[in-house]
Amino acid sequence: MAESQGNGDMLSLLDWERAAQARLPGPTWDFLQGGSGAELTVGANRTAFDRRVLLPRVLVDVTKPDLGTTLLGDPVRAPIAIAPMAYHRLVHPDGEVATARAAAGCGLPFVVSMFASRTLADIAAATTAPLWLQLYWLRRRDALADLIGRAEAAGVRALVLTVDAPRVATRPRDLRSGFTLPPGVTAANVDPAAMAVARMGESGSSIQSHSREQFDATITWADLAWLRDTTRLPLVLKGILTAADARLAVDHGVDGIVVSNHGGRQLDSAIPAIDALGEIAAEVDRAVPVFVDGGVRRGTDVLKALAIGAAAVFVGRPVLHGLAVAGAAGVTGVLSTLRAELEEAMVLSGTPALTDIGPALVR
Repeated sequence: MAESQGNGDMLSLLDWERAAQARLPGPTWDFLQGGSGAELTVGANRTAFDRRVLLPRVLVDVTKPDLGTTLLGDPVRAPIAIAPMAYHRLVHPDGEVATARAAAGCGLPFVVSMFASRTLADIAAATTAPLWLQLYWLRRRDALADLIGRAEAAGVRALVLTVDAPRVATRPRDLRSGFTLPPGVTAANVDPAAMAVARMGESGSSIQSHSREQFDATITWADLAWLRDTTRLPLVLKGILTAADARLAVDHGVDGIVVSNHGGRQLDSAIPAIDALGEIAAEVDRAVPVFVDGGVRRGTDVLKALAIGAAAVFVGRPVLHGLAVAGAAGVTGVLSTLRAELEEAMVLSGTPALTDIGPALVR
């Protein structure tokens, strides 16, 4: 499908997904869509949204729906953010720069992966939207500190530390394809020496081998103090699935939590994030904002997450679907569709403002 094709036939995020699958090579598609183990959690993330129903109110003035909110101090046009995903250049030559342009046009935050395939400086130059940087904890703390310093210089507004990946889980689709990064796609913000194993073509997945070489599996809650001393940027923890860990996060002074099972790409059979959200939101009790990701494909999914207690949702794979099909315009199409669907869902449910959305809306 040509990138210049109009987007009028893209009426849902599923349309973008189908179009992206038709464009991308099989191993790349499997790397993007696949999960760990039997991919039970990948499917469960969707099922968990679908089994929830909405209880709309009627005879409410819904003439002026308002989706605007503030996330970590920055105003945004909707409670939606782009989730961190590595190597956008796998699906489009402009990579994260195109994604950043779309984020700016839509007025939504972009969480840039530590393994972005464009430099932080180039990404920052392409957007006026808030940029957050996702991190894995590397064994080389000097390299991690250097990256944080460059993020601060580029105007990054927050750090999102992924805490559910002491190593990358076994992903059968990547093992079968022997997935490696193609020539020209690199982690542009990470020391090249640290990334060499991601190209070695070892038996199995090179991405999995890289994580075992570079990720620090020894870190504990106590190590967050070092990160706090390294930067003044707000710190969000991504990968929390229990109320006990949410309480520890708040007790250790984090600025936000992402309820996430890594899109089904880490522990298979982990609880769907939307199922964990309510208990975590109740435990945190608004002490910090709680975000959620995993399986968001419709505006009604966003509405359900907000009703259960999320301050915003992170959207992952659909963004790359749009990018693969039509570059920045495709990402804009995906985000605009999701925002429009959320607005309609708010109007039809009798909740025209985000403050109207609460637990009574969903069962």
